[in-house]
Amino acid sequence: MVPLSILDLAPIVHGSDAAQALRNSLDLARHAERLGFRRFWLAEHHGMAGIASAATAVVIGHVASGTRTIRVGAGGIMLPNHAPLVIAEQFGTLESLYPGRIDLGLGRAPGSDMATMRALRRDPLAGEMFPQDVIELMEYFAPPQKGQPVRAVPGAGLEVPVWILGSSLFGAQVAASLGLPFSFASHFAPAMLDQAAAIYRREFKPSARCPKPYFMPAVNVFAAETEARARRLFSSVQQVFAALRRGRPTRLPAPVDDIRAVLEPHELSGLEQVLSVTVTGTPVMVRSGLEALAARTQADELMIVSQIYDHEERVRSLELTAAAAGMSAPASPAG
Repeated sequence: MVPLSILDLAPIVHGSDAAQALRNSLDLARHAERLGFRRFWLAEHHGMAGIASAATAVVIGHVASGTRTIRVGAGGIMLPNHAPLVIAEQFGTLESLYPGRIDLGLGRAPGSDMATMRALRRDPLAGEMFPQDVIELMEYFAPPQKGQPVRAVPGAGLEVPVWILGSSLFGAQVAASLGLPFSFASHFAPAMLDQAAAIYRREFKPSARCPKPYFMPAVNVFAAETEARARRLFSSVQQVFAALRRGRPTRLPAPVDDIRAVLEPHELSGLEQVLSVTVTGTPVMVRSGLEALAARTQADELMIVSQIYDHEERVRSLELTAAAAGMSAPASPAG
């Protein structure tokens, strides 16, 4: 089995708040560290009722301060929302505080709706400058040169690992041309997964940062002792995506025994493709599904996403996934 890592969206569930979500993120990271997951990433989203990681660098510091060995990073920072220098300073600071443990994944999407994008003072055309902004950002991490007019302090000389994130062929091309590792958002945008993986590997140009292609697709994972229980856990995410498609984002709702009782047939049909890169079931089923995805994409690592309403159930899913991958023996079931 390839190495496994975690993307945490710091979910705010119905009946709770952001403070609890952030406490849960740290607790989940501690369990991930104990179980042997390679990295723990958080994502930049703005104006989303169910996501608490808008101030992504702050949350990364929160998680890194409460863990000891696991890599912590951004999956990712939406670079067109920010000046490259500011991100270099933020992640230079994190790398200075937690040396050798910080990752910086970069995406070009707004991570928000249009009104929120305007409130962020984002230029609607900023995404077109994404490759140049990535290059500028990496230059701030390089050793400072004599006479260099602008420096990131902290940041200069720290060589923070940089990843490109994407959900289309554009991200694959940028990662390949710059010689950077690439993570694909197949957990919600799987349509171009296979084509993006092929383009990335075919067009990759080795660099000092990444001498050969390194590809990490994301996959939704819901593990439980029975297939029925795992499918129940999955129902919360199905409800969230249906709400997004209706234009009414919501906090992560409680699971239901029968998703057909709360979603219309056309909604379920629409979700089949967008959530097709999902592994749900017992540990045996989870292992089989993860191995199949890794083989299909020639993945070097898998990033799992497990948005689960009950935190203890989420921890349990993580434990069962780790056991299925041969990372650890499962603990006693919670409750």
